[in-house]
Amino acid sequence: MLLCERKTIPREPGWHFEIKYDGYRLLATTGDAPHLKSRNGANATTWFPELVDALAALPSGYITDGEVCVLDDIGKSDFERLHARARRKGWYRGADPVAYCVFDLLVSKGRDLREQPIERRKASLQKLLAEPQTGLLYVDSVEDGAWLYGHALALGLEGVVGKRAGSTYRAGERSRDWVKVKRPGAVPPERFKR
Repeated sequence: MLLCERKTIPREPGWHFEIKYDGYRLLATTGDAPHLKSRNGANATTWFPELVDALAALPSGYITDGEVCVLDDIGKSDFERLHARARRKGWYRGADPVAYCVFDLLVSKGRDLREQPIERRKASLQKLLAEPQTGLLYVDSVEDGAWLYGHALALGLEGVVGKRAGSTYRAGERSRDWVKVKRPGAVPPERFKR
């Protein structure tokens, strides 16, 4: 599911807000044969082998959506360091560690949850990630978007994501039910070229 960009935080009730991480958006399968797949379908499993053990420790039959990031000491994502790491398509001595910041659950025990409301998917995801696993981070949400955005500005984070209450997951679609509000200047014009 893709985000629509907005300049301001939705002010009407009925929204959940999360930190916007700046990384690589990946789907992950859990259990015996963990697999990481990029938005364009690339197999990213070998790029981040340290996440494989964490995903393997979870029960089989789950598919999650999240962002792989390199996080600094305060938990701020650093896209340039992630890109430098990912360019090598695997772990190497001195590689920055990555975290998989998981914000949605699409399949639970083999059952498709995409038509379930976001609140139900998040509750199931929180249960799945209840036992801490190195490298996996559950992305929680709050209802006060202005408060979260203020903190994102103060900390120099990329921004926030708003998800409309009750929204379903529509794979591959850009939806006004999921919006991003970036901090001004969050993505500088001289950012690397892929």
